Amino acid sequence: MPYSLEKLEELSGGDQDFIVSVVVVFIEETPEDLGKLEKAVQAGDFEEVYKHAHKLKPNVDLLGMENSTALMRRIEAKAKEAIDIEAIREMFAKAKTEVGDVIKELETDFGL
Repeated sequence: MPYSLEKLEELSGGDQDFIVSVVVVFIEETPEDLGKLEKAVQAGDFEEVYKHAHKLKPNVDLLGMENSTALMRRIEAKAKEAIDIEAIREMFAKAKTEVGDVIKELETDFGL
Protein backbone atom coordinates (compact mmCIF):
# COMPACT_ATOMS: atom_id res chain seq x y z
CA MET A 1 0.00 0.00 0.00
CA PRO A 2 1.48 3.37 -0.98
CA TYR A 3 0.04 5.07 2.10
CA SER A 4 -0.75 4.17 5.68
CA LEU A 5 -3.21 5.73 8.08
CA GLU A 6 -1.35 4.43 11.14
CA LYS A 7 0.14 7.80 12.19
CA LEU A 8 -3.11 9.60 11.46
CA GLU A 9 -5.12 7.06 13.48
CA GLU A 10 -2.71 7.43 16.39
CA LEU A 11 -2.89 11.23 16.22
CA SER A 12 -6.69 11.23 15.99
CA GLY A 13 -7.28 8.63 18.68
CA GLY A 14 -9.33 6.71 16.13
CA ASP A 15 -11.68 9.62 15.38
CA GLN A 16 -12.89 8.71 11.88
CA ASP A 17 -14.35 12.15 11.18
CA PHE A 18 -10.96 13.72 11.91
CA ILE A 19 -9.21 11.19 9.67
CA VAL A 20 -11.61 11.89 6.81
CA SER A 21 -11.18 15.65 7.23
CA VAL A 22 -7.38 15.35 7.09
CA VAL A 23 -7.62 13.16 3.99
CA VAL A 24 -9.98 15.64 2.32
CA VAL A 25 -7.65 18.56 3.06
CA PHE A 26 -4.71 16.53 1.74
CA ILE A 27 -6.56 15.76 -1.49
CA GLU A 28 -7.67 19.38 -1.92
CA GLU A 29 -4.42 21.18 -1.05
CA THR A 30 -1.61 18.86 -2.11
CA PRO A 31 -2.01 19.28 -5.89
CA GLU A 32 -1.58 23.04 -5.52
CA ASP A 33 1.43 22.58 -3.23
CA LEU A 34 2.96 20.13 -5.71
CA GLY A 35 2.36 22.64 -8.49
CA LYS A 36 4.22 25.34 -6.58
CA LEU A 37 7.09 22.94 -5.92
CA GLU A 38 7.17 21.92 -9.58
CA LYS A 39 7.32 25.55 -10.70
CA ALA A 40 10.24 26.20 -8.31
CA VAL A 41 12.03 23.03 -9.48
CA GLN A 42 11.62 24.01 -13.12
CA ALA A 43 12.94 27.50 -12.38
CA GLY A 44 15.89 26.13 -10.41
CA ASP A 45 14.87 28.34 -7.47
CA PHE A 46 16.53 26.53 -4.57
CA GLU A 47 14.95 28.75 -1.90
CA GLU A 48 11.43 28.13 -3.16
CA VAL A 49 12.14 24.43 -3.70
CA TYR A 50 13.23 24.18 -0.07
CA LYS A 51 10.17 26.08 1.17
CA HIS A 52 7.65 23.96 -0.72
CA ALA A 53 9.35 20.62 -0.06
CA HIS A 54 9.50 21.56 3.62
CA LYS A 55 5.74 22.26 3.58
CA LEU A 56 4.86 19.01 1.79
CA LYS A 57 7.10 16.72 3.84
CA PRO A 58 4.99 16.50 7.02
CA ASN A 59 1.81 16.03 5.01
CA VAL A 60 3.09 13.02 3.11
CA ASP A 61 4.69 11.72 6.30
CA LEU A 62 1.38 11.92 8.18
CA LEU A 63 -0.15 9.64 5.57
CA GLY A 64 2.66 7.12 5.95
CA MET A 65 4.04 7.72 2.46
CA GLU A 66 7.56 6.65 3.38
CA ASN A 67 9.15 6.86 -0.05
CA SER A 68 7.65 10.27 -0.81
CA THR A 69 8.70 11.51 2.62
CA ALA A 70 12.26 10.35 1.96
CA LEU A 71 12.23 12.06 -1.44
CA MET A 72 10.99 15.32 0.09
CA ARG A 73 13.73 15.13 2.72
CA ARG A 74 16.40 14.67 0.04
CA ILE A 75 14.93 17.44 -2.13
CA GLU A 76 14.81 19.71 0.90
CA ALA A 77 18.44 18.93 1.83
CA LYS A 78 19.79 19.52 -1.67
CA ALA A 79 17.79 22.73 -2.03
CA LYS A 80 19.06 23.99 1.32
CA GLU A 81 22.62 23.43 0.11
CA ALA A 82 21.69 24.85 -3.33
CA ILE A 83 23.18 21.88 -5.17
CA ASP A 84 22.31 19.45 -7.95
CA ILE A 85 19.10 20.79 -9.48
CA GLU A 86 19.05 17.85 -11.92
CA ALA A 87 18.90 15.35 -9.05
CA ILE A 88 16.14 17.45 -7.49
CA ARG A 89 14.21 17.35 -10.76
CA GLU A 90 14.49 13.55 -10.93
CA MET A 91 13.41 13.11 -7.32
CA PHE A 92 10.54 15.54 -7.76
CA ALA A 93 9.27 13.64 -10.81
CA LYS A 94 9.14 10.42 -8.75
CA ALA A 95 7.49 12.15 -5.79
CA LYS A 96 4.91 13.86 -8.01
CA THR A 97 3.90 10.53 -9.55
CA GLU A 98 3.73 8.76 -6.20
CA VAL A 99 1.72 11.51 -4.51
CA GLY A 100 -0.64 11.73 -7.49
CA ASP A 101 -1.22 7.98 -7.35
CA VAL A 102 -1.95 8.16 -3.61
CA ILE A 103 -4.42 11.01 -4.12
CA LYS A 104 -6.32 8.87 -6.66
CA GLU A 105 -6.23 5.90 -4.29
CA LEU A 106 -7.44 8.00 -1.34
CA GLU A 107 -10.29 9.37 -3.45
CA THR A 108 -11.33 5.81 -4.27
CA ASP A 109 -10.80 4.40 -0.78
CA PHE A 110 -12.73 7.24 0.89
CA GLY A 111 -15.36 7.61 -1.83
CA LEU A 112 -14.45 11.22 -2.54
